[in-house]
Amino acid sequence: MMKFAQQTAEHEAAKLDVADREEHIAPAPRVSVQAFCETAETAGAIQGAAEDRRMAKAHVKIQMGGAPAAVEAYRGSPTPNVIVLETSRHGNEVLANLDDLAEVCDPGSRVIVIGRFNDIVLYRELIRRGVSEYIIGPVRPLDIVRGVCGLFSAPDAKAVGRVVAVVGAKGGVGASTIAHNIAWAIARDLKLDAVVTDLDLAFGTAGLDYNQDPPQGVADAVFSPDRIDTGFIDRLLSKCTEHLNLLAAPATLDRVYDFAAEAFDPIFDSLRTTMPCIVVDVPHQWTGWTKHTLIAADEILIVAAPDLANLRNAKNLLDLLRASRPNDHRPFYCLNQVGMPKRPEIKPADFAKALEDQPAAIISFDPQLFGSAANNGQMIAEIAAGHRTAETFRQLAQQMTGRAESKKQRSGLLTPLLGKLLQR
Repeated sequence: MMKFAQQTAEHEAAKLDVADREEHIAPAPRVSVQAFCETAETAGAIQGAAEDRRMAKAHVKIQMGGAPAAVEAYRGSPTPNVIVLETSRHGNEVLANLDDLAEVCDPGSRVIVIGRFNDIVLYRELIRRGVSEYIIGPVRPLDIVRGVCGLFSAPDAKAVGRVVAVVGAKGGVGASTIAHNIAWAIARDLKLDAVVTDLDLAFGTAGLDYNQDPPQGVADAVFSPDRIDTGFIDRLLSKCTEHLNLLAAPATLDRVYDFAAEAFDPIFDSLRTTMPCIVVDVPHQWTGWTKHTLIAADEILIVAAPDLANLRNAKNLLDLLRASRPNDHRPFYCLNQVGMPKRPEIKPADFAKALEDQPAAIISFDPQLFGSAANNGQMIAEIAAGHRTAETFRQLAQQMTGRAESKKQRSGLLTPLLGKLLQR
């Protein structure tokens, strides 16, 4: 009898291994995953998951301490795309820990709980509170891979990427410089994978600002729409830092760059599936595709200098974008090159009154600082990390990624996944 039981167990294990090998799990996009474990066994399983080929693009960090350690860690820092919590507690104790986490959790972060109890009542309450998945331990690496990847490959899963479009109200106001520095801050300070897409194909400066000279970039994609997929776009990216990539402009005049309004949509759709943040450097020109790019963006930042032409153009842009995006909050704007010697300027307060909105930032005129950075192919934070302008870019990065809200005002982890519960 014992021999038969052993053979049966081995047969079931073999079937499970076959099922694991045959199961198709879509790879995880470029997301940040932080796990807070209570046992070394679970930490080892998550480490094994981090080394799985399907998790190659994800940044996984493992800490001990469970839910209390997670709450403490996020009191003063942004939360990642995915939080994995191991808990040995049951019932109300688990729910109390999640309520504490909700007070410090950024909107949009997804939570996977690893527990020890097969309790349908607890599971339903966790889902009601916004937990994405409840996994019963002990877990294997494939359980973690399946859980994390499943968050982004489900048919109803939203694309992870946020498109931030930056445009100048007038030429020469420094919109490209601000876009590139914001992207740098998103990657370095917020630890989010980001890509800068330079749409000024003829005269783009992103390659110069990041001291890069990639042989290919955004032009290769837009002129080859039939080839666009995540693999093709990945091959066109130039890596600037661990978290920052560049989709550079050719900056050549050997062809003209006239496109249909939706020409760049396949590129952005592909980037959204793999990149948490896409910063788009929109050139100062008014065409069907620049208008479409701005209207379709998740966040918009208009850069203006404090003079009359910028005020007029900024107001026109704001009015058009507000009318075209009635269900979105109004675009942000910032004032750049403020305080230029001997130049008559419109005061920021008068600018704000005319636009009926306060600027997201006011950046002082500093030709020495910005000139040195531009000529050296560096960001402001690289040459003057403690400068107030570097801090301004960090604040703009938080605002453009939705991480500038007061954490005390947040009431939930994320939108409750009631639909998922109904399917089970």
